[in-house]
Amino acid sequence: MKILIWLLSLIPAIGSLTVINRVEPYVFGLPFIVFWATAWLILTSVCLYISSIIQDKKEVNK
Repeated sequence: MKILIWLLSLIPAIGSLTVINRVEPYVFGLPFIVFWATAWLILTSVCLYISSIIQDKKEVNK
């Protein structure tokens, strides 16, 4: 399971290499690199929040 999690964590890094190295694209008025960093900041926060909720439920059930 840890290997799967590790491999899934590489997807954003590998995906960013092919997309981020461009100058032109703008998303919601932001340069793509700024949008990419902001999007992953928000997604990381959401994932950590969901993980926290799941972890708390597991501790309550013990």
